[in-house]
Amino acid sequence: MKLIHLALASILLAGCGGEEFQDLRDFVRDSGKDMRGKIPPPPEVKPYEPLAYNNDANLSDPFKPRKPNLRSGSRPGVNQPDMDRPKEALEEFPLEGIRMVGYLYQKRVGYAVVRAPDGKLHRVKAGNYIGMNFGLIKEVTDTEVVIKEMVQDSTGDWSERMSNLQLVE
Repeated sequence: MKLIHLALASILLAGCGGEEFQDLRDFVRDSGKDMRGKIPPPPEVKPYEPLAYNNDANLSDPFKPRKPNLRSGSRPGVNQPDMDRPKEALEEFPLEGIRMVGYLYQKRVGYAVVRAPDGKLHRVKAGNYIGMNFGLIKEVTDTEVVIKEMVQDSTGDWSERMSNLQLVE
C-alpha cells in the first residue's frame, strides 16, 4: 500500500514540473544573446616634446623661487608682525584648539570668554593677541571673534589671513 502512495505522489509531482515557466526560462536564456560591451578606443598619446631652455628667450629660471612684483611705493617686510612685543597667554596655543564659550559686555566693551586647550578660561577683547600665527583680535561680537592672522609663505613674505571663532552652544 505504501508503494502505491509513493507511486501516486511521484506522478503528481512530475505533472507539476511541466512547461509552466518555460517562457520565462526562454526569455532569461535569450536576453543576453546579442549584448556585447563596447569599449571606446584609448585616446591618442601625443609624444613628449622637451622645451629647450635658453636664457636669451627671457624665460624665468625654473630653479629660483618666484616672488610677486611689488607695487610701486611698497616695501618688503611691510606686513611683518612685531617680533619684539611680549607674547600673551593665548599665543602658545593653535587657534584650532581654542573655543569661544561665552560673551560678556562690561563698561561698553564686548569680551569673549574662550577656553584654551589646557582647560582654562580667558577673557579677551579687540586688541588682544590669540593663536600661534600672530592673531590680532579685530572684533568681538556676541556670536564670534574676528581675528587677523599673519602667516609667512615659502618665500619669506608675510600676508594677512582672516579667521574667526564661533560661539559653541
